[in-house]
Amino acid sequence: MSIRVGIYGYGNLGRGVELALKNSPDMTAVGVFTRRNPDSVQTLTGVPVYSVNEMENKKDEIDVMVLCGGSSTDLPQQTPTLAQHFNVVDSFDTHAKIPQHLKNVEAAALPNKKTAIISVGWDPGMFSLARMYSGAILPQGKDYTFWGKGVSQGHSDAIRRIEGVADAKQYTIPVESALQAVRKGENPNLSVREKHTRECFVVAKEGADLARIENEIKTMPNYFADYDTTVHFISQEELNEKHGGLPHGGVVIRSGVTGKNGEHKHVIEYSLKLDSNAEFTASVLVAYARAAYRLNKEGVFGCKTVLDVPPVYLSFEDREDLLAKLL
Repeated sequence: MSIRVGIYGYGNLGRGVELALKNSPDMTAVGVFTRRNPDSVQTLTGVPVYSVNEMENKKDEIDVMVLCGGSSTDLPQQTPTLAQHFNVVDSFDTHAKIPQHLKNVEAAALPNKKTAIISVGWDPGMFSLARMYSGAILPQGKDYTFWGKGVSQGHSDAIRRIEGVADAKQYTIPVESALQAVRKGENPNLSVREKHTRECFVVAKEGADLARIENEIKTMPNYFADYDTTVHFISQEELNEKHGGLPHGGVVIRSGVTGKNGEHKHVIEYSLKLDSNAEFTASVLVAYARAAYRLNKEGVFGCKTVLDVPPVYLSFEDREDLLAKLL
């Protein structure tokens, strides 16, 4: 039986989920649900489009709902609300607020016997798993995570929510000297400001207060306040021409020691190089939608994260085939 999936939201991430479902032999896209006029939305593969007001009427036709909204304002409300009616997966990526988000979603999903998996993507997500595995193997050591250079969807979305902003892209850029010191096993103590810089390209609406917008960006907690941030105001044409893609990537490094006196050094590195941040994140969401469906069928209810899900639940292949192929 094909796993029936709904897509809530149809921006870059929603389109990526649609394409990922197309490439998943055991899954089917039931429909896209949008806050826009459904007649104004044309999907890439012909998936039907419905108003968000129709979601509850279709809950018996959907096994898992994949939420494709932004972390700053959408998902904190949407995920707990929808977890009362659907198994859900989201990509909530405001790291500092994940514990509270988990509690809110758990309170909605558990009494309704629904399964939610939150903060799914590559960080939080695949990078979280890399940190967990390497830390378990090398308990005497330090974790380092470097992002970029690439476009952060969540940070770009946060800028676009500022009054007076028409469009924006934000690049996260690693500090090369810090990255090389970690790779050499030097174990430096680095502040967030010493590891990354942030560069923002912003299209302002006509008559907007540019100084206010720049100040709101640079002082935004959890996003920019702790980083050296550069803001460029450019035209929509320049943004489209020079910043139209969504590349990203990064590395997780665990630098640790073993031996009686820590005399042997080890470095574990997990890296990603992504042409499309949105499509890769969407592919991770779809794998965890499969896991959410399976967990729910086994009676595992409430809110989970990538750290709670057995790896075998992610694959469309049978467990026996995976054991034969991968072990």
